Amino acid sequence: QVQLVESGGGSVQAGGSLRLSCAVSGYAYSGLYMAWFRQAPGKDREGVAGIAVDGTTTYADSAKGRFTISQDNAKNILYLQMNSLKPEDTAMYYCAADPSGSSWYSWRTLREADFSYWGQGTQVTVSS
Repeated sequence: QVQLVESGGGSVQAGGSLRLSCAVSGYAYSGLYMAWFRQAPGKDREGVAGIAVDGTTTYADSAKGRFTISQDNAKNILYLQMNSLKPEDTAMYYCAADPSGSSWYSWRTLREADFSYWGQGTQVTVSS
């Protein structure tokens, strides 16, 4: 059973930065495809960034050039560095894990249905 615990959310002004963390337990981290999703009020959950078991990353167009996904395999922690934040980045951010690898077949689109384990979320609020 994979357990995911996010942290690092908060309130920042536009242009600021935040680093989200996701602590992973209950599974061999090196075998997990990991991703960050977000959900704004009234909107569907969307994929933001993902990192595959071989280190291949993918980003939503809205995140490219501003967000960086990374991981510390020794500590079993997933990160999302978010720079140049905009008010439209305001959302609940979720860490997700795919132990089966099914997400690889649609890696560029990061489909919610491919990820079977989810954290509780951490709120990010960006004010203008």
